Amino acid sequence: MIHYHGTPITPRAKLLEMKGRHFCVSFADPRDLETCLQIGQSLMMDNGAFTAYTKGKPMNKVGLYEWCEEYLCNPNWAVIPDVIGGSVEDQRKYMSDWPFPKELSAPVWHLNLPLDWLLELTDTYGKVCIGSSGEFWQIGTRKWEQRMDQAFEILSKTRKYLPWIHGMRMLGQSDGRWPLASADSSNIARHHAELKISPDVMAQRIDATQPERKWKPTPQLNLLEEA
Repeated sequence: MIHYHGTPITPRAKLLEMKGRHFCVSFADPRDLETCLQIGQSLMMDNGAFTAYTKGKPMNKVGLYEWCEEYLCNPNWAVIPDVIGGSVEDQRKYMSDWPFPKELSAPVWHLNLPLDWLLELTDTYGKVCIGSSGEFWQIGTRKWEQRMDQAFEILSKTRKYLPWIHGMRMLGQSDGRWPLASADSSNIARHHAELKISPDVMAQRIDATQPERKWKPTPQLNLLEEA
């Protein structure tokens, strides 16, 4: 798994301690972007939809596109705009004018949307993000775990090899049973100061954990339980 650590991480000296890591920089607060490009291995460019949603603000698609136009390149990649709590049609509309190459882009499948939509996205893109929303908003609940089980079960049943799945806000699951290829979280940015732990020490502990390599279905799984 590739572990993407969310920013901003303050003060700047603490961010510099994390040189050589992978970073997630959100369009909603890109102040650490230039530094992360200089010291990081790779960059996940988040579209800022989660921040906009929690603050009740609309997404600035024009500004996001200009931001990506300037900074998007391999090995970095960007999250395609999505509508948290929206329908499949809402997602299609937001994705329709995305101007960047698929190999540099990843759409978001929200856990409350149909599994068929997940399959369509993984048929079209090499990398797909999973976002927790709707009744599955809270990561780690039993209901959330069951929905994650359903997603990986249907992917494993329909594909010889699992696609690249990125877990949004899921670094806490980096030692879990879901074979995520990558994940992000802002855990270090939010808590290193209060815990009085070096960000680099926290990153070492997180990066040293890995999920299952392959999907192992749970006996109680019921794929007929659609959200």
